Amino acid sequence: QVQLVESGGGLVQPGGSLRLSCAAPGIFFTSNVMGWYRQAPGKQRDSVASITPGARTEYAESVKGRFTISRDSGKNTVYLQMNSLKPEDTAVYYCHVNLYTRDYWGQGTQVTVSS
Repeated sequence: QVQLVESGGGLVQPGGSLRLSCAAPGIFFTSNVMGWYRQAPGKQRDSVASITPGARTEYAESVKGRFTISRDSGKNTVYLQMNSLKPEDTAVYYCHVNLYTRDYWGQGTQVTVSS
């Protein structure tokens, strides 16, 4: 059974940083695209960043230059380093993987950027 567990969210002031983690036991990063999505209240869930089996990364325009996705295969963990956070980054952040044409999501972690 696929299980994704996010952690690392919290309350941070504008300009601050957070690092999110997604534990993904049993998932081979060299075979699957891992992604981070976010959903703000009343809005749709949008892609934030992804990393391919070949370690190519992609980012939403709104986070380019501020967020960095990475992975540690030894720890079966994907990370999202978020710097220079803005109030508009406030959302629930979800880890995602698509396996055998099925989407799997974690439970989400809340990120709130506010002074």
